[in-house]
Amino acid sequence: MRIRIDAIDLPGLTHPGYDNVHVAVQRRDRPAELLEPQPGDAPSATWTLECSTSSSPAGTEITGPYVQNRLGRRFIYLSWGTVDESGMFTMFRRAKLMLDVIPADTLAAAARDGLLVGRLGLTDAQGGPLCARVEPPLITWAAAHAG
Repeated sequence: MRIRIDAIDLPGLTHPGYDNVHVAVQRRDRPAELLEPQPGDAPSATWTLECSTSSSPAGTEITGPYVQNRLGRRFIYLSWGTVDESGMFTMFRRAKLMLDVIPADTLAAAARDGLLVGRLGLTDAQGGPLCARVEPPLITWAAAHAG
């Protein structure tokens, strides 16, 4: 299965105290390994993650190189950071896209059809980069056919 994150409404390249703001998906247990950093002023951003699913007593479990697992809660980190002239990314905040709140029927359909799509805006209520736990209604999850 793959997870595709479709993001819109990015907050811009500046945030108080930060310039050249970018956002990327963080690899599990490797905060410095980022998937496809996108500039904060992009009109949209999309990331596609390879993952695996398995059945457990709790339902469908998702694992993969970009799926975090802390205290039994699975999620995807979107890391916000600045990028300097040399291309070095320095994180200043993160958003957790919570996977354990996805309805069981949606997750089962995604496992069957091959694709789980999360759609969200990345600007918070104060106009800055979205951070902290991200659950519906801030993100919508849907199953789709992998194409």
